[in-house]
Amino acid sequence: MALSPKESGKFISSKAIYVTIKDEGVKNLAKKVYEELKEGKNVRLWSHKEHETFPPNLNEEEAVSWIFLLDALNFCFWTKQGEEKFIVELDGKQFTGYFALCAALNKALKNGVTLLNPKTYKNLTLEDLQKIFVGINKKEMPLLKERLQCLHEVGNVLETKYDGLFINCIKKANKSAVELLKIVTTDFPCFYDAATYYDKKVTFHKRAQILIGDLWCLYYGEGISEFNDIDEIAMFADYRIPQALVHFGALTYTDELMEKLKQDVILKNGSPEEVEIRGCSIEVVERVNKLVHEIMKENNDNYKCNSILIDNYLWFYRREYADQLDSIPYHKVLSIYY
Repeated sequence: MALSPKESGKFISSKAIYVTIKDEGVKNLAKKVYEELKEGKNVRLWSHKEHETFPPNLNEEEAVSWIFLLDALNFCFWTKQGEEKFIVELDGKQFTGYFALCAALNKALKNGVTLLNPKTYKNLTLEDLQKIFVGINKKEMPLLKERLQCLHEVGNVLETKYDGLFINCIKKANKSAVELLKIVTTDFPCFYDAATYYDKKVTFHKRAQILIGDLWCLYYGEGISEFNDIDEIAMFADYRIPQALVHFGALTYTDELMEKLKQDVILKNGSPEEVEIRGCSIEVVERVNKLVHEIMKENNDNYKCNSILIDNYLWFYRREYADQLDSIPYHKVLSIYY
């Protein structure tokens, strides 16, 4: 029986050799998150609809399909040191990383590619994808063949099991985030993100969980975005959040691991170092969330806070303060899982 992402984080952190959680850093980060909650600007439900890469005039069904499409492809945007980034221009503005994905798909939609229909993307060719994912510098998005395989897989599953609509998966889950996580990781194999650590099956399910988080935020927890157990979802164990956690002093690495990261060594998916970085990140955010709730109780506050909101805050913080955080190396893995 595989451990859930939260259980996995707890187990991995109890055995970790290469990565250490620092209590003082966790406390300081919890205080910062609490202060941000009080301010009400940076720790909140952030909807994709607020971003300029989100296509205008989508109805609910289409908006849900758009989020699913994004998270089916939401992996591996890093570049090696000194390499040119993948950059997409949309409406005169340039985007990198994840938002380059959003911008490229938006451009394809504007150009008449019916990307919200699985009939379209389950039949795309590599040449089609190369045209969609070409940057302004003619640089190609990484892992294009793997992205194509993901699109073919999820398109076929939607067509055969869900009448071509991801919204039917949400309805089947009946407002349960845990049930939707089970549906997504069972019916769409490319979302199943796991490893073996000390003979235990641990799960991270980064893309499946971020899909649920994105759907929850899409309509701010209302209507199709309502989940009764959303707090059961853990943070999204990627390569950027650990970088922020090291910055805040909540995580530290052994000298050996830090040297590997500085040398830009690509870690293997499922290696002990990678598993520990991801697992300890989950556990840090769980501890931060617990401490924030304790602080709120002491102060008779009742702000909405969970692992998703803390994750979103850290991810945007990393982008906003990229110049400061870029001195901290982050782990790189060639993987479809994050």
